[in-house]
Amino acid sequence: MPVAAPLLLALWWWPPVLLLLSPPVLLVLSYSPRSTSPTSTPLHNSRLNHLLLDSSSGHIYVGGVNALYHLSADLQLLSWSKTGPKLDSPDCLPPIDPSYCTQARETDNTNKLLLLEEQGEAGRSLIVCGTVLQGICEKRSLQNVSQVMYQTANPVDTQYVAANDPRVSSVGVVVERKGVRLMLVGRGYTSKGPGGIPPITTRRLAAYLSAPAFSHEELGKLVVGSYSEYNNQFVKALLHGDHVYFLFSRRDMRNTREYRTYISRVCAGDPSFYSYVEVPLDCSAGYNLAQAAALGIHRGGHALFVAMAAGQASTPTPTPRSALCVYAMAALDRAIQQAQELCYTAEGKAPQGLDAAYIEYEVSSTCLKLPQESVSEYPCGGEHTPSPIASVQAVYSKPAITWATQITAVAVATEAGHTIAILGDRSGRLHKVFLHANCTGALYESVEVDSESTVNADLLLDSTGHNIYVLTERKVTRLPVAQCERHLDCHSCLSVRDPYCGWCSLEGRCTWKQECVRHTQPHHWLWGYGRDRQCVSIQSLDPAIQSRYEQTQVSFTVLQLPTLSQNESLSCAFGTLPAQPAVAVENRITCQSPPPQLLPPSPWGSDHMTLKVALMFGKVTISHTNITFYDCKAVGRLNATSPCMACVSSAWPCHWCPRDELCTHNDSCPQQHIIYNNRPHGLDPRGADSCPCLWALESSPLIPVGLDTQLSLQGRNLDIFEDQEEYQCVVVIEGQELLLPATLVQSGETGTHVFKCKTHQFQYRVKQLEYLAPVYLLRGSQRIDSAPHLRLQLYDCSMGQSDCSQCRAVSEQYGCVWCGGDIPGCVFNQSCFRGVIDACPPPHITEVHPLTGPLEGGTQLTILGSNLGQRYQDIQEAVTVAGVPCRPLAQAYRISTQIVCELQPALQPIAGPVLVTVGSSEPGFSEHNFTYQNPQLTHISPSKGPMAGGTRLTVHGSQLLTGLSTDLQAFVGSQPCRIVNQVSDTQLVCRTSHSNQTAALPVSVLFGQKAKKIVGNVVFHYLEDPVITDATPVESFYGGGRNITVSGQNLDVVQQPMMAVLFEEVGSVAVRQRRYSHVSARNILLNSTMATRKAPCVSLSSAQMTCPSPSAPQGSRVARVWFEMDNVHVDFESIRKAPFMYHPDPELYPLNREDQNSPIRFKPGGVLAVEGKGLTLAMSRDEVVAHLGDQECDVKTLDDTHLYCEPPEEQPHGVDHTALPILKVQMGGLEFNLGSVQYDSGTHSPVPLEAQVGLAASAAVVVLIVLVVILMYRRKSKQAMRDYKKVLVQLETLEINVGDQCRKEFTDLMTEMMDLSSDVGGPGIPFLDYRTYAERIFFPGQRGAPLSQNLDLPESRRQTVEQGLAQLNNLLNNRLFLTRFIHTLEEQQNFSQRDRGYVASLLTMTLHDKLQYFTDVMKSLLGDLVQQYVVKNPKLMLRRTETVVEKMLTNWMSICLYSFLKEMAGEPLYMLFRAIKYQVDKGPVDAVTGKAKRTLNDSHLLREDIEYCSVTLTVLVKSGVEVQPCPVKVLDTDTITQVKDKILDQIYKGAPFSQRPSADSLDLEWRSGQAGHLTLSDDDVTAIVQGHWKRLNTLQHYKVPDGATVALIPRSQSSGITGVNQIYQTGEKTPMLEGEEEEGLRLWHLVKSSEDPEIPKHRKSSMRERERAKAIPEIYLTRLLSMKGTLQKFVDDVFVAILSAKRPPPIAVRFFFDFLDDMAEKHGIDDPETVHIWKTNSLPLRFWVNILKNPQFVFDVQVTDSVDAVLSVIAQTFIDSCTTSEHKVGRDSPVNKLLYAREIPRYKQLVERYYSDIHSAASGCYQEMNSMLTELSGSFASEMNSLVALHELYKYINKYYDQIIMALEEDTAGQKMQLAYRLQQVAALVENKVTDL
Repeated sequence: MPVAAPLLLALWWWPPVLLLLSPPVLLVLSYSPRSTSPTSTPLHNSRLNHLLLDSSSGHIYVGGVNALYHLSADLQLLSWSKTGPKLDSPDCLPPIDPSYCTQARETDNTNKLLLLEEQGEAGRSLIVCGTVLQGICEKRSLQNVSQVMYQTANPVDTQYVAANDPRVSSVGVVVERKGVRLMLVGRGYTSKGPGGIPPITTRRLAAYLSAPAFSHEELGKLVVGSYSEYNNQFVKALLHGDHVYFLFSRRDMRNTREYRTYISRVCAGDPSFYSYVEVPLDCSAGYNLAQAAALGIHRGGHALFVAMAAGQASTPTPTPRSALCVYAMAALDRAIQQAQELCYTAEGKAPQGLDAAYIEYEVSSTCLKLPQESVSEYPCGGEHTPSPIASVQAVYSKPAITWATQITAVAVATEAGHTIAILGDRSGRLHKVFLHANCTGALYESVEVDSESTVNADLLLDSTGHNIYVLTERKVTRLPVAQCERHLDCHSCLSVRDPYCGWCSLEGRCTWKQECVRHTQPHHWLWGYGRDRQCVSIQSLDPAIQSRYEQTQVSFTVLQLPTLSQNESLSCAFGTLPAQPAVAVENRITCQSPPPQLLPPSPWGSDHMTLKVALMFGKVTISHTNITFYDCKAVGRLNATSPCMACVSSAWPCHWCPRDELCTHNDSCPQQHIIYNNRPHGLDPRGADSCPCLWALESSPLIPVGLDTQLSLQGRNLDIFEDQEEYQCVVVIEGQELLLPATLVQSGETGTHVFKCKTHQFQYRVKQLEYLAPVYLLRGSQRIDSAPHLRLQLYDCSMGQSDCSQCRAVSEQYGCVWCGGDIPGCVFNQSCFRGVIDACPPPHITEVHPLTGPLEGGTQLTILGSNLGQRYQDIQEAVTVAGVPCRPLAQAYRISTQIVCELQPALQPIAGPVLVTVGSSEPGFSEHNFTYQNPQLTHISPSKGPMAGGTRLTVHGSQLLTGLSTDLQAFVGSQPCRIVNQVSDTQLVCRTSHSNQTAALPVSVLFGQKAKKIVGNVVFHYLEDPVITDATPVESFYGGGRNITVSGQNLDVVQQPMMAVLFEEVGSVAVRQRRYSHVSARNILLNSTMATRKAPCVSLSSAQMTCPSPSAPQGSRVARVWFEMDNVHVDFESIRKAPFMYHPDPELYPLNREDQNSPIRFKPGGVLAVEGKGLTLAMSRDEVVAHLGDQECDVKTLDDTHLYCEPPEEQPHGVDHTALPILKVQMGGLEFNLGSVQYDSGTHSPVPLEAQVGLAASAAVVVLIVLVVILMYRRKSKQAMRDYKKVLVQLETLEINVGDQCRKEFTDLMTEMMDLSSDVGGPGIPFLDYRTYAERIFFPGQRGAPLSQNLDLPESRRQTVEQGLAQLNNLLNNRLFLTRFIHTLEEQQNFSQRDRGYVASLLTMTLHDKLQYFTDVMKSLLGDLVQQYVVKNPKLMLRRTETVVEKMLTNWMSICLYSFLKEMAGEPLYMLFRAIKYQVDKGPVDAVTGKAKRTLNDSHLLREDIEYCSVTLTVLVKSGVEVQPCPVKVLDTDTITQVKDKILDQIYKGAPFSQRPSADSLDLEWRSGQAGHLTLSDDDVTAIVQGHWKRLNTLQHYKVPDGATVALIPRSQSSGITGVNQIYQTGEKTPMLEGEEEEGLRLWHLVKSSEDPEIPKHRKSSMRERERAKAIPEIYLTRLLSMKGTLQKFVDDVFVAILSAKRPPPIAVRFFFDFLDDMAEKHGIDDPETVHIWKTNSLPLRFWVNILKNPQFVFDVQVTDSVDAVLSVIAQTFIDSCTTSEHKVGRDSPVNKLLYAREIPRYKQLVERYYSDIHSAASGCYQEMNSMLTELSGSFASEMNSLVALHELYKYINKYYDQIIMALEEDTAGQKMQLAYRLQQVAALVENKVTDL
């Protein structure tokens, strides 16, 4: 066995188990039979996911997280392999390049698929798929899983198999059809990674032509319209017959949208999924979510066993409520076939006319009405049949068994025609269920497999069906499905009701049915579920008891006796004695009992024994019962004190022979006289009353020790003894027998005898007052029976009576007295010779506690001493304390030694001794005085606390130690306050209890039972419990100390809130022993210690507090983090719905890493840079505190690896007696000492003055020379580079200067965009419908485009023309005609560039339903275009749209990228547009010139400083019948039209622009008071006119105040005033230009146009040049940079969305780039720059720049001139990023190029990487491209108005008719096809053209 495996293997005899636990410990793998020491290996953490059984070898394969294991059948480790973690990110495509995929991290590889390939190219192999690298698969050796047989280093997108998210399910099954090995895979939807992977795909397991292994190219797949909507959660994939079935759950998209379970079926060899049909599964009582499934046999047919769970309302989350439902496969197939038949032949309608089948997954197909034989002829569908089909009607099943715990696994076994379901649940238990024929289940056994984990769905039976392999999170367990051999008798075998087990009667064992040889014969194999479920049993045993001294015949009846053959016989066995033949008459058996001498002895101490009587077949016990053999002699022996009584009273028929001293079973005695047992009646003498015995003591049983005493004993029935024998009395004292001769004194007719024993002084040694000594009588050597109660009561007065009072308190019957003398003591009265003392000494007190008590009394005082009375009555009124009576308590009184009395009230504080007076004796005094005290309570702290209690309340006062400390009780109101600390004389600390309501309650302390003191004039306030609503941040370093800001309510109610963490420290390894039945097993478990740390919170207020995070040991596992506020505990996870995270502590490296003891040199004015690692994992810049010496070093920047702080200008002083200041950095609770710093000082120079002068002169000369060189160098050609660097430095400086402003602006912008982001992702983005999108792309800026026209024809001609257009359509579908047609048009001189684009778009419309053909034609024409440019200059190809094919390419890209626009690029593009609009609108925008203060375009920059302020208007918005106020922010410099636009933007936020009213249709009305209404407009009589300039009205003009109320009202018909803006069809809004005039007046808004009308036009351009040539003042460049910095994130997001390699590029892009590469290779173009230019011209510049500049092509929005100016700069930046030429800027460069000078190199890398990734990716997307084109053709063809397009095309045919006819006739191939003739037919039909026909 390999010893390097990262796992723990513990082999149990029962059951074998593979355990996988956590590091870092050395754990036992196995024991070698040849070695006495165990083999050890380190263990790593591996969670297990999948289990696979190779039935041919019996080997087990286990897939886990980062590991793969190969085990033998008995779970011995054979091989293993590490599969992760790997560098990966779900957002990136493999292979992963960390330099580009910056978010890549070491990622766990979770096994998702583990399948067996039976016959691969290199033999059988293991298919393994994980989550990393987009779920790619590999093949591994079955003999050694570390050996990889196939994997791809550079996978293509068709090889992404499994889900890349561990939480998303993936299932698979391997099939073989026609020699081809296929794998069908079902996977759920993942939000990250490549989109467009279908839920179900077919994949080849070997490479085929250009398709690699595991690719789904040209294979069947389930195509869906919306992957996120149809998020199938797969449970199982299985092969049954010729079909593959998938079990999954998803939303019911057709009806309720509730989650339900479906099963789908597809033919195993269906290459196109035409056969796909799915039906819903219904399990009653709301069990709607499948959790696991298995295929089995039930009632003779195949069935699907599904574990269902009830889902939480409308979610896919299962609840614990589960059930097992059984679906017959035949019923499923019938339902599937019925749905298929109805969809094929009845348009999905049931006979009743209701919908019964339909097309699912948003596929553009419908159920048809095909011939009835279609289903039989096409059982697996065909191209003409509809798919995918879904059934409306569900297959129904009732639960076989229900469960309160979630079922997670199912396995099914069949034994002897019976079905057994084995279920695993979420709590780690395995349940075995027997399924009856009626589909109801009965649980018969449950086994705990792993209490800490869920049972995995992979629950597998081995090939024999005798064992089952169970997978849990950390181990694999092998369990037998049944352990019949554990049941050693018939009853236990049948009672467990295990359907596998039955009792084999003649073999005497619990077996499987087939293992019992005669199981077919009656009563031979007894089964717990059979009709005769009773064991073979013995009844009517006769006799059931007998004496062990006699031998008899024993007979009994046997129920369910198995039949025997004639030559077979039975026998009886008694115990272990040899069996004897048995005589069987039917079911009555007779045997001979064993001889007495062979019987085993009775057990010790017993008078009988029980032997098993077994009915034997050979050596097998068929059945058995018990027979009892009694021993009368043992009865007498076991009762030595009264053998006669015991004998005749026993349960056995025993009699007593008194003269023989014999207990016998015979009814006669050797010496005649006999006493019979008391059981039979009619025989005398009988019973215990007839036995001779010693009956009673005639004298008193009380006998004092040390005094001569004679005993008198009474006996009876002794006259039966005829001879005279000597009698002796026997007294047993402490185990010793004392023999005393006895004399018979009296004998009377009554039968009573009196015996006098010899006088004796009795003694005993035990230290007790009384001792009971047994006594009996001997007659010679014969013991006479004694009555059981006969005892002597010996007593010793001196024992335990230490003083006079105790002695006199002894009961008078003992006669004890206190005897005087030198050593007085307690003796028997007849033993006192020194004189009896009648009066006891006075009381003596030794101890009193407590020594203080309250005036109110009630305290219990304990008095210890001697002679404290002989009885309670002696001291009942005899105790005083400090002169105050104290009432003794009877129950606590101890004679003479202890008095407990209750203090009575005292009038005032007093002190005095304790007095006890007994009778007339002198009183006893205590040595110490007792003091009555009056404790006082002064105040409490705190005075408030939460209702939950737990407040640590301190009560202050004096004399608090009054009375017993255990008697002290504190209360708040009536609620107890538990005292927690040692009480001092001045304070008491307690914790408050829970209160049901808020209240102000007094605080009191109870001293004893009666003294209750209240804190005067002070109450404790129970207030509402604190509530925490938020806590940030949510992470900390292990070192703790990070300030967590906690927000909530009533936080200051708590005296000392704490933040606590519970963590687990990995400790030692403990080994536990588990025992199953009689077999032991070893299991190794991890032992961890749990510890808690707390940190007190500070800065307490009602709404906020700050809690430093508590520290935890580095690397420990944090189990819980919570806030502890007295008794209120709030888990952090309950606040933020996410756990509080602990991260490894950061590392900060010393400033001087080479020599840590040396200071670093620092030049004032700079910053200190500190390197580190993990600095921002749980810390922000504002939280870091740095000190240099005794002053602060201001932290400026913090990122993951660097910290920059700005120290003081002058060197600070050192602290702690250090000469140089030391840099210390505080990060929460962590402090880093990073070394000392020495400032460079220029004030002191050690150089002499002469040397300084010389050096200065030399330096001046050097400087002069350098200046000369520089002046010469400036004239050289490198001046541009120097200017470039200088400009970059200046720009960088400017950007740093405006950084803070950018950050503030960005923060404001992000706040605004939050509302927008919440709406984005669906209806929140106003995407144009496809028709409008295509119209704006195909026919930009055109009114009345063909898409929105109708065919305008006279009705008399319509049919003929449409027929002709149909024939033209057929002609256009001829490739030769179409290419000749296009080439002929382009050869015409008057065929303009506009005509070329128009014809291309018309062709696109016409051929939209045949995009595959359109693509082929486009490729052919592009090939011709390449041929033309190769001869000229290939770099100029596709530079402009000069040909028909170039416009066709533009349209083709637009069609293919529409879905990419909507799903990927649309959201960031829309966010950029909204961000630009928001930023532009925040500043003034000139309504006339379109110039704005906030812009990126210097030509549209409003350079003047316009004073403005923000105004918030309250707009009255009518919503139904109600009017709601809506606040809208505008500027006081806004024109009235601008204000209306902003109001409309706010009111119709998120609504399409076309669906909202225009600003020109509404008036703005200012309302003030009840009747004040003023209509505002841009131009009215109040407008200001100065000379020939007229200014537009603004809010400032009308003096509208902040907070004014306005309303938008419909414009009246009489109002002829219009705004200055015009709305165009494209959604663009263009301001009125400067030259527009109104009645000779020129309009202006914020600035007057610089172009004076009097200036000649030829001078205007020169003035612009001078204005442009002027250097831009820094303030204006700062505005541009501020705008750029604010928008940078959104620009980056758009560029990354377009050019990201994280997700697969669109198929069309890959396809076309491959085509360009092929063209370059075909024509021998090896210049990469040329191909780069082609790709740039075809995609970024042709499509993306158009979209960037014109968002209205994609969205239903309005693009104003000011927004368009910004978009133009961004689009130009995109263009610059795609060029290959080096990007240099200088002083004369345009400002927009200067703005993005630093970013463009980064964007260039993005473009180059994008091109490179597409080029390096494996080709083979042609089939996928064709599939996509086919789908697009069907999806959007109906949007195209093809007849209008054909009619428009015919106009060009008509215009160039002769040239086209000539070209067709000159073409040889065209002649063969009669193309010219067919075109003439078209002309004849369309316009009655006279032809040569």
